[in-house]
Amino acid sequence: MNWITNYVRPRLNSMLGRREMPENLWIKCPKTGEMVFHRDLEDNQWVIPASGYHMKISAADRLKHFFDNGVYEVLANPDVPVDPLKFRDQKKYTDRLRENKAKTGLDDSIVNALGSLEGMPIVACLHDFNFMGGSLGIAAGEAIVQGFMTAIEKNRPMVLFATSGGARMQEGILSLMQLPRTTVAVEMLKEAGLPYIVVLTNPTTGGVSASYAMLGDVHIAEPGAVIGFAGARVIEQTIREKLPEGFQRSEYLLEHGMVDMVVHRQELRPTIARLLRMLMKQPAAGLQLPAPDTAEKPADTEPAEAEAEKAPEPAETT
Repeated sequence: MNWITNYVRPRLNSMLGRREMPENLWIKCPKTGEMVFHRDLEDNQWVIPASGYHMKISAADRLKHFFDNGVYEVLANPDVPVDPLKFRDQKKYTDRLRENKAKTGLDDSIVNALGSLEGMPIVACLHDFNFMGGSLGIAAGEAIVQGFMTAIEKNRPMVLFATSGGARMQEGILSLMQLPRTTVAVEMLKEAGLPYIVVLTNPTTGGVSASYAMLGDVHIAEPGAVIGFAGARVIEQTIREKLPEGFQRSEYLLEHGMVDMVVHRQELRPTIARLLRMLMKQPAAGLQLPAPDTAEKPADTEPAEAEAEKAPEPAETT
């Protein structure tokens, strides 16, 4: 026991009125090394103001900035079997789940929410990278399918924010089975004639990018996001060639036709709202269509009366 750290310092701090400073008060930009005050970063939707670097953002923070007035309803995730394979590596899979639930306050890596975007009711489905890297397991797959079914039932478009390291290894082939299940859910949404917009964030890799994350009607990527199936290092070791600069980044994928647009996080709301109005054939924001002419027209004169009015009057006889 260190008596200076555990006894003397707390006593001095209490006598002098010193307060412990939180460790995450200042956050370092991974791109430039700039130190940014965490409140400024949070107000800017976790985008470094100077460099424009898009940091990871939790599902709760994204929902708060995405929906109108930050108002939304979170859907409860369905119950699924926990640890069906009884998996264990350095620690039990159940212990990892318990730790991540305590850290994030979530049931799993997927959050479904109902809300409105510029007045349009939508369903949003989000990965949270803080929960085991946003990995896809049985619970996440079931939640995604539930989100699509809810969109179909309520006749609402679906907006999905993808960020994941891929399928969850602790659930083996059961996690890979979620790829075809979610793909079927996407097709059911499209058969219902409802739009499906995907926002690809950093990173979107593995089985997630090989299934529902690349099946949207429109694919939007955040700046600098890593998007792909296998990692760049694995690809280089396989093909034994140096990959191009910026390979698998949003801008590279846009240049090669893999995504439709790269949009700054602060511009996602108006951009997605505009796309949804186009896809659902709704008028632009603030534009009202002319009301149909409902004024009553005078009733047509009876044919006999009309003919009588047109006929010349008979001449008087003497």
